[in-house]
Amino acid sequence: MHWRSISAAIGSISVVGIAIGLGIPLLSVILESRGYSSSMIGLNTAVAGIASIAAAPVATPIAMRFGVVWTMLAMIFAGALAFVGFYFVDAFWMWFPLRAILHFALTVLFILSEFWISACAPPHRRGLVLGIYATVLSLGFAAGPWIFSQIGSDGFLPFGLAFGLVTLASIPVLLARAESPRIVAEGGSGGFFRYIWIVPTATAAVLVFGAVETGGFALFPVYGQRIGYSEGDAAMLLTMIGLGNVILQIPIGMISDRVHDRRTLLLICAATGLAGTLAMPWIAGNWHLMAGMLFVWGGVVAALYTVGLAHLGAQLSGRDLASANAAFIFCYGLGMILGPQAIGIFMDAFGPNGFGWALAVFFAGYMALGLGRIAVKSRLSRSEA
Repeated sequence: MHWRSISAAIGSISVVGIAIGLGIPLLSVILESRGYSSSMIGLNTAVAGIASIAAAPVATPIAMRFGVVWTMLAMIFAGALAFVGFYFVDAFWMWFPLRAILHFALTVLFILSEFWISACAPPHRRGLVLGIYATVLSLGFAAGPWIFSQIGSDGFLPFGLAFGLVTLASIPVLLARAESPRIVAEGGSGGFFRYIWIVPTATAAVLVFGAVETGGFALFPVYGQRIGYSEGDAAMLLTMIGLGNVILQIPIGMISDRVHDRRTLLLICAATGLAGTLAMPWIAGNWHLMAGMLFVWGGVVAALYTVGLAHLGAQLSGRDLASANAAFIFCYGLGMILGPQAIGIFMDAFGPNGFGWALAVFFAGYMALGLGRIAVKSRLSRSEA
């Protein structure tokens, strides 16, 4: 187990996670204080998704040319400068290229960090390592808003702190630079998009997770209030989902190291997600029962990301693994776009219960794909025998 190398990748991206958790609400609050409409704030925020999708196909070619370490360092300093640039630039139109630079850099960092972790983790411990990664990253994302709540949005301090945190991410990368993996042109060849289809059970899992996480977190407060919860009670239920995410990733990652086929575990995660969403209307009247269910539901559904990433790492290596990691993040970005739209449409059409039904469609679709893939593999194995 190359703990120094793995810890460097996890530590680097987790510090960036804290900065993201601090910076995203900071920028929205400042635009609101300057009098910009919600639609304009949303438009500026949407640039993040576009930049992430644009970055995914080019991350591997850049890292192949300049090396993983130097690419990560360049992205760290580009992201740090973009963060501090928001403080010095008053013109709203300039916030669009700054947001694009910031999230392009962050996306490349996530892709290369996850490649580094998957490449260095031994196969029989990959699930455990990625469970640790998911847990630490979740804690980083949670720490960012807490820091923001303590320091506020006034003055240079929040921007300077975000700049310092992102810059700090360069230290573990530099310390472990001798152990960083190289991306070589071994394995398959072809365009970026083919990697979406090489391990579809992994890329589809993260698309579903991106849709459920983004759409669910955005619209759960609306759903909660429409079924009679107070704003505070609905927020606490969201907290329970987050706690499940943090606490259950390491145990589920360890389980994934012991199963014969991680696709089976991914199907169990999707089935749990489907059962939970279908149960929501029946248990919504009991807050404590709802909270307990959402704790388990949140952790198991989040494992679609963790186990999907482990499955990806078990199937590929070298350039193929790096490109597939990029496709993984690309599909997560697609899910971020599809989820809120689908849930919003279902809630408009079917009322509050449309929230759970929309999520159920994503889970059921994934289960159909996963079962189909397992059935095809089984038929091929029988025919070869």
